[in-house]
Amino acid sequence: MEKFYDLVQNHAIILSAAILIFAYVLIALEKIPKVTIALVGAAVVIFSGLVSQEKIAESGLNELYFINFIDFNVIFLLVSMMIIVNITTRSGVFKWIAIELLKLTKGRPLMVLIVLSFFTAILSAFLDNVTTVILVMPITFVVAKQLDLNPVPLLISEVFASNIGGTATLIGDPPNIIIGSAAGFSFMDFVSELTGICFVIMVVVIAFLYLCFKKQLKTTEEKMASISQIDNSKTITDYKLLKRSMTVLGLVILGFLTHDITHIATCIIAFIGASVLLLFENPEETFREVEWNTIFFFIGLFVIIGAFEAAGGIKLMADWLLNVTAGSQKVASFVILWASGILSGIIDNIPYTATMAPMIQEIQLQQGREFVLPMWWSLSLGACLGGNLTIIGAAANVIVSENSAKHGHPIQFLKFMKYGIIVVFISLSLSSIYIYLRHFM
Repeated sequence: MEKFYDLVQNHAIILSAAILIFAYVLIALEKIPKVTIALVGAAVVIFSGLVSQEKIAESGLNELYFINFIDFNVIFLLVSMMIIVNITTRSGVFKWIAIELLKLTKGRPLMVLIVLSFFTAILSAFLDNVTTVILVMPITFVVAKQLDLNPVPLLISEVFASNIGGTATLIGDPPNIIIGSAAGFSFMDFVSELTGICFVIMVVVIAFLYLCFKKQLKTTEEKMASISQIDNSKTITDYKLLKRSMTVLGLVILGFLTHDITHIATCIIAFIGASVLLLFENPEETFREVEWNTIFFFIGLFVIIGAFEAAGGIKLMADWLLNVTAGSQKVASFVILWASGILSGIIDNIPYTATMAPMIQEIQLQQGREFVLPMWWSLSLGACLGGNLTIIGAAANVIVSENSAKHGHPIQFLKFMKYGIIVVFISLSLSSIYIYLRHFM
């Protein structure tokens, strides 16, 4: 075995890179569950000695211990927010808000598109995108049926809105959680840096979709009147749960907003909130609703990328980017923005971001924090907004596509991409202007 481990160490960069690339390819093909790919990959790099199984080395704590590469800030924040959101959703409050907003549109189809899109974007800024579209989709199908409309234009608009809205905050999209933990950004850092540009992108994209779909969204006055008569009185099913969960959710968000004053880590704030809610719930039932596949996907992925980092691969990537951009902060930022936007539409943006974050950290070690600030925000904008490129660009896209097909309204890959290419081009162009004005003027 010693010869085997020596061979592995002598070719560590090549082997760890091969495992990482192979995992990417399998994730993109979607033939095997991505959590299985991540955990098998993690097992391979641990067994092969690319990362260590030992917590203690001769000189003290072992820096190459595989647990060290798992970002538990990300894991705790994800699990805690899943618990809080799942418990809050049971009260019916999000569905109630959506229906009340729809009633204000008086059933006018284009107003329905605008309201549902903005509601989805706002919800996605605080809940994960998958939860958001799962909440909004049933309402969309009901409204489309009452207005006798094809729901596909509404669903496509909601997908775009969920990815744009999720870009705006730390907790809106998993790539931002990874970036926030790696860069040490607070909730308010994301709000002050990204919320404004996301709002501008959202307005422009909805204007574009309005022009694209206005001929398809037509109905009668009689059917429009039926929307304002929807009975919403029984949507909220548990008022005690509503008060309790909304209080905790409000306090958690307040904790995020005041991080710069309290200096309590975001993951700890969410963890406390989840723990308080669990005092009143059945933990076994609640934990069934946590997306453990996503959590263990993250854990496996962190270990695989950790092996590449331990071998020195991340440093090589960082050096290459600095060389190819001639050390230009501006060029590197725009390369990261556009490469992230395009690649995230083709491959899962979570492993992509998890790979890029250590690379930017390595550049930060060489060039300083101020040098990489625009790169962090470029990575966030590119990785999150790029999910709109294709129907497989983000998990929310896939879920909407599958549910739409079940309801007899399939969303073809090329049809979605026809709009997605323009939406991503608009988003990245506006992001480029923003990054330039914000950081290079």
